[in-house]
Amino acid sequence: MAQVLVRDLDPGVIERLKTRARRHGRSLQSEVKAILEAAAPLSMSDARSLAEEWQKRLAGKISGDSSDLIREDRER
Repeated sequence: MAQVLVRDLDPGVIERLKTRARRHGRSLQSEVKAILEAAAPLSMSDARSLAEEWQKRLAGKISGDSSDLIREDRER
């Protein structure tokens, strides 16, 4: 997997990123990775390919109706 090195970041930026990471319950590295992934979304064709892959993986699998669980949770 590729790595990226960002030089000369302002210390204030690092502190804000650390604060944001703590708020999200992540490490600084995980937070920066999440920010970069959100900034570079999949292209439409990549998203379509990914969706098709998941459809193939889930084909024929039975999934339950979650409405009973949701109703039960709301009644608490």
